[in-house]
Amino acid sequence: MLKVNEIFYSIQGESSYSGFPCVFIRLTGCNLRCKYCDTRYAYRRGVRMTVDRIVNSVSEYECPLIQITGGEPLLQEETPRLARNLTENGFRVLAETNGTQNIDSLKEGIVRIVDIKTPGSGEADKTDWKNLDRLDRQDEVKFVLTSQADYDWTKEVIRRHRLDDRVTVFLSPVLRRLDPSELARWILKDRLNIRLQLQLHKILWPNQEGGK
Repeated sequence: MLKVNEIFYSIQGESSYSGFPCVFIRLTGCNLRCKYCDTRYAYRRGVRMTVDRIVNSVSEYECPLIQITGGEPLLQEETPRLARNLTENGFRVLAETNGTQNIDSLKEGIVRIVDIKTPGSGEADKTDWKNLDRLDRQDEVKFVLTSQADYDWTKEVIRRHRLDDRVTVFLSPVLRRLDPSELARWILKDRLNIRLQLQLHKILWPNQEGGK
């Protein structure tokens, strides 16, 4: 059984799959309390569902792309089984994690999107840095930035771990905290080999909480 906060059909907005229709499985629970968190409603609220019931539910949307998210999905023991079951049923599976749990529990064929927490989140000290050594070429890393201090910190992490040579890296500004055009200027000035990312779902549905 897994505790599920919501299952919804929307547009993928924060990865190399941005813009594609996608079914989201948001699992309940998170071990972090980021200052800018926009899914606080997923900390505790949810219903218990079997893996088979979840797979049947997402199958009704007839969409090949699935994202498992949270909260922090790897806090639930059955999450790897859910991801494996979905891939065995022919779905392309993305799994977004906050980087504090061992991502090796998610096996081959699953795109792991690791959200490395910057100092501006208030939770940067919780990161399991070994996860950056566990990344495969298909995986992706994102940094959500609140300030130039976050940007400078992120540049050093990318350099130290050679992330831009190994995986796709995204930098994303926190809405109403960091001007996207300012972040774009920094990226161009420093000639970073990364991708600027805006939260597409917040542009499409700026005032809606929960499944878009």
